[in-house]
Amino acid sequence: MRHYYTAEQIRAAEAPLLASLPDGVLMRRAAYGLATAIAAELKSRTGGVAGRRVCAVVGSGDNGGDALWAATFLRRRGAGATAVLLNPDRTHAEALEAFRAAGGRIVETIPEATDLVLDGVVGIGATGPLRPNAAAVFAANTAPVVAVDLPSGIDVQTGATDGPHVRAALTVTFGGLKPVHGLADCGRVELIDIGLDLPQPTFLGFESHDVRARWPVPHPSDDKYSQGVKGVLAGSATYPGAAILSTGAAVAATSGMVRYAGSAHAEVVSHWPEVVAAPDVTTAGRVQAWVVGPGLGTDTAGDEALRFALATDLPVIVDADALTLLAADLDLVADRTAPTVLTPHAGEFARLAGHPPGSDRVTATRELADRLNATVLLKGNVTIIAEAGGPTYLNPAGQSWAATAGSGDVLSGIIGALLASGIAPGEAAAMAALVHARAADLAAHDPGPRPAPTSAHRILAHVRAAIASL
Repeated sequence: MRHYYTAEQIRAAEAPLLASLPDGVLMRRAAYGLATAIAAELKSRTGGVAGRRVCAVVGSGDNGGDALWAATFLRRRGAGATAVLLNPDRTHAEALEAFRAAGGRIVETIPEATDLVLDGVVGIGATGPLRPNAAAVFAANTAPVVAVDLPSGIDVQTGATDGPHVRAALTVTFGGLKPVHGLADCGRVELIDIGLDLPQPTFLGFESHDVRARWPVPHPSDDKYSQGVKGVLAGSATYPGAAILSTGAAVAATSGMVRYAGSAHAEVVSHWPEVVAAPDVTTAGRVQAWVVGPGLGTDTAGDEALRFALATDLPVIVDADALTLLAADLDLVADRTAPTVLTPHAGEFARLAGHPPGSDRVTATRELADRLNATVLLKGNVTIIAEAGGPTYLNPAGQSWAATAGSGDVLSGIIGALLASGIAPGEAAAMAALVHARAADLAAHDPGPRPAPTSAHRILAHVRAAIASL
């Protein structure tokens, strides 16, 4: 499980360690780990460290000190080391002295032959974009960048950028991951343990082994009912494909049973003969969770289906057209005691919340979850899942292959299957988001090593492979 900590939590954990160690020891400990990571990066890119060239772009304060010390350690291993001092009068004095003593050179711009650049401009306490002098230095750079703690110019808490910022191939951070590492493009992220005693994390992130350990697997005593019966209220004469996609995803995600109720019942059965389909909810039979909304329409029939599902004491996933209907009557979910999962994209979020998510997507998602007493999954390249009164999960997809029409219908079906299996709503949504992103990536790379255009149908076809690859 990935744990993310705020800048304030990291500083508070550093304070007793700084007080107990001689001055400068913690910085050199962090810088040694940074230098080790940079050396590994140099070896993977160029085959070695000796004779290679690194350049540190150094701001004032400890972040610049980390970069200078790391460049010093690399210089002692035979690398050529230069440094651009953005604010010479405020450069970390001890680190600069060590750098010069090791043979490091001060330069005005990044040399053309540089193999790797160290971004030591600002640390976790800074806000806003790069200052003009720093932006100019990086604008002229063509070498890969290793960021110290975070890429400068990206907000540590929100991952937002509102101007020039560093694009890193690798980010090396210390003590614990920060929100920016899950919310923004930081390249590959490597965590260096510097001995912090950390509190409970602010955000969580599932990794493959976490999802594998939680994914429902039939026990010897299970039957098709005990594994969870999923119910799907989706599709219409206009959009039967949404019903096919959402129901198919529920079939692919877990064993057990899937029931469908709606006007697309004939189309659903023609694609998924294992589904028990009915023309309406009155003959659908018992289920353990409902998925409502994909392709449902926003007419009276759609509204009745939403109200039926939300009036039950079962977990309900509200998606697509049902979110539009819900936005007109939010009281439908506010008093529910059973789990409710809402899966909006940014536009649907704005209708529910009365405003777009903005640059601080995490806070906006958490506020809406608390306000509606629901679990909210805000879709995006980084999917955010906030459970009312519970944890918040970040799921960085690492790519945008899932950004295709109908993809959300597949996601809702996976979530529904997991909820019907008895998994808590926040975990179910986060697990489904990870598998959904992996299925999209597998679809894009099948067949062949080069990515190809994908579709919701292709993503659905790779759901089982994504689960098997966990």
